[in-house]
Amino acid sequence: MSRTYLHEHTTTTAGDAFEEAEVAVLPTGSVEQHGPALPLGTDLLAARAVAETVADHPDALVLPPVPVGVSSHHRQFDGTLWTNPETFEDYVADILASVTEHGVRKAVVVNGHGGNSDALRRAARTLRNEEVAFTAPWNWWSNLDALIEEELDTSLGHADEVETSMMLAVADEWVRESALEDAEDGGADSWGKSVRGASIGFDTIDFSESGAVGEPTAGSREVGEKLLAHAEDDLSALVDWLAEQAMADLWPREHR
Repeated sequence: MSRTYLHEHTTTTAGDAFEEAEVAVLPTGSVEQHGPALPLGTDLLAARAVAETVADHPDALVLPPVPVGVSSHHRQFDGTLWTNPETFEDYVADILASVTEHGVRKAVVVNGHGGNSDALRRAARTLRNEEVAFTAPWNWWSNLDALIEEELDTSLGHADEVETSMMLAVADEWVRESALEDAEDGGADSWGKSVRGASIGFDTIDFSESGAVGEPTAGSREVGEKLLAHAEDDLSALVDWLAEQAMADLWPREHR
């Protein structure tokens, strides 16, 4: 039987998996509004799909996804769930610390929600400073700027053509394509709102009535498949690199 995630193992087969693995892969996302067309779990579904591409990597072990993230700025839209940044940070750090009890001290966090990034960075720094684990926080789109520009002539927004493309590629059954035009009509051209250089758009609803930022109607399954393929290549290469590193070289350096 093929197993993608740790939680699909028994304790016996998990022991074998940990013995073979060098790198734990933890998908993190969010359950938050993505306009009227995309599912609440867009960020989770994308992170999960990318993480699953390395399920058969000889050095990787994929952990259960963390679904809820730092999303209070979407709270005015129905269905949004969130946790405090400190809670999220501690929770992720605890998960990765528990993995070290089974002999794996390197990890990649495959993140699908930009709002999680600061907390993930702090968690990774704490784990490293305490020499518990070395963690590389990685947003699945972080190395795809050139591809996104080439294919869609844009940068990443929210519930936009990039995320629409990804959802059409990995979870099309949850996309309401008939609502993409409404999402775009009620959305915003760019993230945030400012006056004389001062940011005053604290919540998404301050600048987007539909919750979307970008042009979701421009998304396509074909582009989503390209995004997924490139993200797979990046993640596989990142796991390769991390697996090759000696732990002693990953800890903080001594004072010069």
